[in-house]
Amino acid sequence: MPKRPVLPSWLSFSLRRGRPRIPEGLSARLRGALSWRRLRRLMVVGTLGAILAVLVAVGCARWVRSGADGYLYDLAAVPAAPVALVLGAQVNSDGQPSAFLAARLEIARQLLANEKIKAILVSGDHGEWAYDEPGAMQAWLVARGVPADRVVQDHAGFDTYDSCVRANKIFGVRQAIVVTQDFHLPRAVTLCRKQGIDATGVGDDTVRVYERMWIRGEVREYGAAVKAAADVLTARDPIFLGPHETGVEDAVGTN
Repeated sequence: MPKRPVLPSWLSFSLRRGRPRIPEGLSARLRGALSWRRLRRLMVVGTLGAILAVLVAVGCARWVRSGADGYLYDLAAVPAAPVALVLGAQVNSDGQPSAFLAARLEIARQLLANEKIKAILVSGDHGEWAYDEPGAMQAWLVARGVPADRVVQDHAGFDTYDSCVRANKIFGVRQAIVVTQDFHLPRAVTLCRKQGIDATGVGDDTVRVYERMWIRGEVREYGAAVKAAADVLTARDPIFLGPHETGVEDAVGTN
């Protein structure tokens, strides 16, 4: 007959009592081994997830840059277009545009003065009554000699994608010079071109002196590129659409 296996004394005793009982020291070691195994599995999954996220962000950033390749110019070289689309940015608590926004507006002012454009479409956030990016943008331009009837406000440009879609679908823009900071410009031009606008772009780098904010903007563009790709793939509607508005057409003299 085969010999019965010799069980450890603690297990033999536990079985006689009806169920196995692991000594506290051994139980703690088993729990520790299981915890380490779970932690290692989580670390592997987390590492793979981080690598995938980086690859997606880099891929989307390359897609953005390739979409704008050949359409970015400096102020002197940009081809003329009927309208400049100035994208909104922070307005300070005193109602004045931030340095980043003022730099964009100055480019648009010079484009109009140099007869590169006929009208300026200022698109920004006016989601709250007390916070009005397009209104502040128009006021800044008018205060510096731009005729008020050459500035058209889009009050629902809550992000770059919304501004581009609304420029095309609401304001009838078919050709435009997009104006923003250099790090933002490729994404803005790519998104506008994906919406059927023959878009070129002029970027600002004068506010690079605000080094921390500039670097933060550059880093943020990787995540924003992923959102841009998702917006284009899903073809989502902006937060607000609405009926066609003739402000741009009136400003450039087509009506």
